[in-house]
Amino acid sequence: MSDWDVVVIGGGHAGIEAAWASAKLCRTALLIGNPATIGRMPCNPAVGGPGKSQLVFELQALGGLMGRLADATAIHTRVLNASKGPAVQSLRVQNERDAYAEYAQDVILGHPSLVILRGEAADLESDGQGGWGIVTSDGRHFTARSVVIAAGTFMRGVTWYGRHSRPEGRQGEPPARYLSSPLSRAGHVLKRYKTGTPPRVRADSVDFNALLEIPPDPVPQGFTGRPGSRASESPTWQTHTTPRTHALIQANLHESPMYAGDIQGRGPRYCPSIEDKVVRFAHHDRHLLFVEPDGIQTSEVYLQGFSSSLPPHLQDQLVRTLPGFEEAVIQRYAYAVEYDVVDSTELTLQLESRVMPGVFTAGQINGTSGYEEAAAQGLVAGLSAARRYMGLESYAFERDSGYLGVMLDDLVFKGSDEPYRMMTSRVEHRLLCRQDNADERLSAVGHRLGLVDAAEHQAVREKYQRIAAARSDLAQQRFNGQTGEAWLRRPEFSLADVEALGVKLSTLSQVEREAVEIRVKYEGYIRRAESQLASEQRAHEVALTGLEYQSIAGLSLEAREKLARHRPPTLAQASRIPGVRHADVSALLVHLKRNTVSRET
Repeated sequence: MSDWDVVVIGGGHAGIEAAWASAKLCRTALLIGNPATIGRMPCNPAVGGPGKSQLVFELQALGGLMGRLADATAIHTRVLNASKGPAVQSLRVQNERDAYAEYAQDVILGHPSLVILRGEAADLESDGQGGWGIVTSDGRHFTARSVVIAAGTFMRGVTWYGRHSRPEGRQGEPPARYLSSPLSRAGHVLKRYKTGTPPRVRADSVDFNALLEIPPDPVPQGFTGRPGSRASESPTWQTHTTPRTHALIQANLHESPMYAGDIQGRGPRYCPSIEDKVVRFAHHDRHLLFVEPDGIQTSEVYLQGFSSSLPPHLQDQLVRTLPGFEEAVIQRYAYAVEYDVVDSTELTLQLESRVMPGVFTAGQINGTSGYEEAAAQGLVAGLSAARRYMGLESYAFERDSGYLGVMLDDLVFKGSDEPYRMMTSRVEHRLLCRQDNADERLSAVGHRLGLVDAAEHQAVREKYQRIAAARSDLAQQRFNGQTGEAWLRRPEFSLADVEALGVKLSTLSQVEREAVEIRVKYEGYIRRAESQLASEQRAHEVALTGLEYQSIAGLSLEAREKLARHRPPTLAQASRIPGVRHADVSALLVHLKRNTVSRET
């Protein structure tokens, strides 16, 4: 018998979700060098944002932890893109950084089926029967049926402060020195990626009167529907770079390890360093920066958008060129970190290695960036590892199931050559996969998989029964010859306005009221999107044999080359080829439809 059913290596956002999901189903151990770092937020102390909050709402619907941790430690909540449609509205929650980690540790350490093992994983050994042995650097040996590696930025991690480097997984923490070797030895192709973090500045050295204050939303919102009591306690602020900032960076690019050629890893396109911004967008005379507190009681603020790998003496000068930061004192300097990642195309949709069956990977080791992307992968890997131990059929989150499915599909079938970030623009059917209906889409799935208990699932069912009843009331009650539903469809009318006309509704929560408004106001668009999705699902089985891709209008040049080379037999397989975009799939559908019509006539 194995020591454990599942062993999870690493206790960051991916690791704790993997351990939490797995421990709901089987005996699980979490192997980590220092348990005091479980749940640590090494970058911005916030959860959510465009494309990311949708992942967290889906995690919450599937029984994950991140939404619960974020709400409990919230100090500022704000809905982004509130003036736009519901497909792109995104919640962002600012957190008390230290409290988030403390709460995560309390939850993880208190799970009855989860044991913490302290140590550094040094090797993985197959037992020849589908199980794995985990060898630690001090010579101990554990066995498990399945293993989840959630190593974050630690695999052969190196941090850079200017041209000086040292072995670290992140500031002050030792790297995972040995884990790359068993992966490489088994046949995994490892790549080198890079990310970074901004400086932390002493709050009492900042002139907040010179900054633009951004208040939290007056009515706090949360991922669980129950934001904590301090969710509106702190504002955030904005400042910006200046011509002095840009000139100082341009004059000292030779001190940047990236521009000097010391760093070989690929950095994130959508979260570039301040050096990258100044060089790539030289026509801009300023870049917006967000000033975020690390907590109510902490003494630091976080300069979001000012990631840098320049040396500390330059960081001191640069920060003092920013309005409000003329007397700033840096408490922790910015740094870049370079680390190993696996090629995600070598994984299954369950995040299981194709060359090491029974070994699963989750988080930044798979080439992603961001807490939310890591946490969502952690849940999938932990669930999959547990189901493998239990002898159950693997479960796949398909692309049309939501943001989680899109991310998995992108990673496995398209891969990435830079850190992958989830964005609303990646999701073709985002009107159907909104953050407000994540529980409607996925709670039943989570319950069926054993991740969501019966009481939680029943609460979701009752919520949508109340929403359906409210819609029925709106359709049946009239004022001046029109139904309440017709009045609510008017852009200038809210649910409160309709009630003021005399339409009676049962008591609904604020979240339920918003859900009713979205379903009524966007009903036509939602039906059209559902029809398009159904059509695409049918069309994906269409055969592509014999097509001459060079003559098909609307295909990108890259798609023509890739399709001609791979010759996929069906549209579904064509859509998974890297470089074939959703627009290319649509062009193929149009071409096939026209040819069918011309043959019939």
